[in-house]
Amino acid sequence: MAPPILTLKDIRLRLGAHPLFTGVELAIGGRDRLSLVGRNGAGKSTLMKVIAGDIQADAGERFVQPGVRVVYLPQEPDLSRFTTLQEFMLAGLPAAHIAERALAEVGLSPDLFTAGLSGGERRRAALARAFAAAPDILLLDEPTNHLDLAAIDWLEGKVNAFRGALVIISHDRMFLKNVTSAVLWLDRGIVRRLDRGFAHFDAWAEAVYVEEDAARARLEKKIEEETHWLHRGVTARRRRNEGRLARLVALRKEKAAQIARAGAVEMKVDAGTMSGKSVIDAKGITKSFDGKTLFKDFTTRIGRGDKVGVIGPNGAGKSTLLNVLLKRLEPDSGTVKLGSNLTVAFLDQSRSALKETTTLQDALADGNDYVDVLGHKKHVASYARDFLFTSEQLRAPVSSLSGGERNRLLLARTLAKPSNLLVLDEPTNDLDMETLDLLEDLLADYAGTLLLVSHDRDFLDRVVTSTIALAGDGAAIEYAGGYSDYVRQRGPRAVATPEKPKPAKRDETSEKKAPATRLSYKHKRRLEELPGEMAAAQKNIATLEATLADPTLYARDATAFGDASRRLEALQAKLAALEEEWLELELLREEMEGE
Repeated sequence: MAPPILTLKDIRLRLGAHPLFTGVELAIGGRDRLSLVGRNGAGKSTLMKVIAGDIQADAGERFVQPGVRVVYLPQEPDLSRFTTLQEFMLAGLPAAHIAERALAEVGLSPDLFTAGLSGGERRRAALARAFAAAPDILLLDEPTNHLDLAAIDWLEGKVNAFRGALVIISHDRMFLKNVTSAVLWLDRGIVRRLDRGFAHFDAWAEAVYVEEDAARARLEKKIEEETHWLHRGVTARRRRNEGRLARLVALRKEKAAQIARAGAVEMKVDAGTMSGKSVIDAKGITKSFDGKTLFKDFTTRIGRGDKVGVIGPNGAGKSTLLNVLLKRLEPDSGTVKLGSNLTVAFLDQSRSALKETTTLQDALADGNDYVDVLGHKKHVASYARDFLFTSEQLRAPVSSLSGGERNRLLLARTLAKPSNLLVLDEPTNDLDMETLDLLEDLLADYAGTLLLVSHDRDFLDRVVTSTIALAGDGAAIEYAGGYSDYVRQRGPRAVATPEKPKPAKRDETSEKKAPATRLSYKHKRRLEELPGEMAAAQKNIATLEATLADPTLYARDATAFGDASRRLEALQAKLAALEEEWLELELLREEMEGE
């Protein structure tokens, strides 16, 4: 086995009085594909900077093999020191032709001024420079932020073709599943490593937590026993029992030193009074800007309780479509009718509602001590704690917050407002995965109507009931289901249209039977077989999930845990393929029967 090309040993770092790292150990091999995960505020970006050598730890050792080159792409690439993209690229690359070729790959001109670039353009330029530099270790902090779905597909291809080592911080579950093969979990100041793909992380983390809870219970039981002995009369036996007393003191110190798991975000949303059954009725709407048609002759009807996702390339008009549907912008043609009794809460993509100098308390409560939440007054400090902010942070300016903390603050502001129509424009940027899971649960249970713009494919799959896809050329089509459903439905139409059968002569008695005979025998047979195969796969998946739910399995037999995890992953992939095959045959059957 080749030695690691970069190691961290016993890394310790404090931020003020707060210990961020308490003994981080880390080794990166030459072809590692590592996802770095952890709560917002756990120190993931800081650890990346330590790995890159941009931050010096208080204690510990960082070793890099001679000749190894490390390139770090931060969460917010700063291009402000450069006038044009050409200048920015040449600051990290040896030759102009390399810079121009890298920019051409992401569709950017070297003559573009950096001051006028969108967030997606800045990100694409920074990624192009990082890959073109051909480093031995590439560190990517939230690389999918501000990228549209096409750019994320491109990035996945670049990452999978990259021949060096990678460490990636991302909230995009599907991206991490597709490009990484091991997980670094930064939790309460230390790093744990799982040499399995990201799909196995949740089960592994839960097993770690369960074992910790069991260890904590054993420790508390031991303290209780030792304390009972102490109360029975330590004084009379002081000399011969000083060691036992010292052990009790040590146990208490051990418990006090244990760092409890961070609490979960307490998200609640007030669905307000019920809206009318029809929420938005748009007919034949068209909108253009600067000679570019964003969407043309688009019609949709959104009812109470619908959860609608909006996807498309950057610049395709997603935010514009939201504003037209909400009648904040007038369409060039067509009509929009809003339902009765609507109360709208809007999370803006630009995050313009936050001012850098504003304190958290002012941002949450407009300078007041209380926030109206679900029809009741709640102290701003208590509401801030629900979103994992401390009382000390209430007096801090917004400028002191990380990207994830800013997004949590905006969610706190938005969700406090009663609404029966919730509009979220890119709400997932910079959120950690646990907060994303909670937001997904909240939106799934939300009694009102949801409009959601997002590039997070996994998030869309879990939340929305239909998807409006903007192509960027004026086409806008609504599909049933989430992102994966959109891909399945779009796929056959984009690749090939089933050939229409030639009309055959038939009499009236055969008219009703004709549609049922249009599928081939092979297709009909598969439609009959697939439900049984899917049920068998689901049964086997349930058995393996029950096995992996055993909190002691990983500690008892890590090999068995790994084998079960691999079998579960293979079965889940098989079930997904069976379901896709069944859906394609059903769509073909419905299309033929509808002719």
